[in-house]
Amino acid sequence: MITSAICFGEILWDVLPDGPQPGGAPLNVAYHLNKLGVSTSIISKIGNDENGEKLVNLLDNWGMNKKLLQRDASYPTSEVIARMGASNEVSYEIVFPVAWDFIDHHTEISNALTASTYFVYGSLASRNELSRKTLFKFLDSDSIKVLDINLRPPFFNKKLLEELMERADIIKFNESELHMAQILFGGSFKNEAEQVKFIQERFKIPEVIVTKGEFGASYHKSEDSYHGWGPVIEVNDTIGSGDSFLAAFIANHQRGIAPKTIIKNAIAMGAFIATKKGGCPKYKIEDYQNFITEIF
Repeated sequence: MITSAICFGEILWDVLPDGPQPGGAPLNVAYHLNKLGVSTSIISKIGNDENGEKLVNLLDNWGMNKKLLQRDASYPTSEVIARMGASNEVSYEIVFPVAWDFIDHHTEISNALTASTYFVYGSLASRNELSRKTLFKFLDSDSIKVLDINLRPPFFNKKLLEELMERADIIKFNESELHMAQILFGGSFKNEAEQVKFIQERFKIPEVIVTKGEFGASYHKSEDSYHGWGPVIEVNDTIGSGDSFLAAFIANHQRGIAPKTIIKNAIAMGAFIATKKGGCPKYKIEDYQNFITEIF
């Protein structure tokens, strides 16, 4: 089976007050893409430890392709200490260094990228030199490159962010990240439309996504913009909601769905996952489809 998408970066355990959950944005996106029928692999690295073995077993149980997953004899499988705050917002203590900071370049991965339609990467996975160098080798591929901005101090800087954005075809921001990015590069615009236009022109980015939590999201494609409101739901937690949104966006984008439907379905997926626990909850695709019908 040809892999349609490849996700690069962190794979880890989110250590929550009520127990650990598998996570990391690339893993979350890959999980939901596979659920949505898009064959997806993840490029990451785990340690030779119990936490790593548990993640491998999960990938097997989920039926996910793990052939691009690497192991490290020196560094442990990643853990992130997650803390729930007001309004169900989550803060993270990201341990450094860990196995995924040392992702290696392999010819097998380059060959897989040649056949892949989408390459999904984030800014956090570039925090260490070795994984950063590996990522930039992969960014020379002809895949549609999707950048998931994740500005977590102190793991980014202006030069690195500039290099990541210059190679992207699609960028996903949340509102605060969009505002921060445009300021970093000399913008002083107040509203979203002007900020997005500045980023598109500065980096020659044809497609920009802006997520807004309960207030929905916007999809800016060339000169056109499409907006959708978030539905009223009972939130369980927001972990992985944005990652599931991105997965649904890519799945619909691949199928050539109309932009206004792409953004509607992506918002629905983010909301659907927010009603559940963790970034990779169990669900049937029919449950998601029924959720769309019920809320729109």
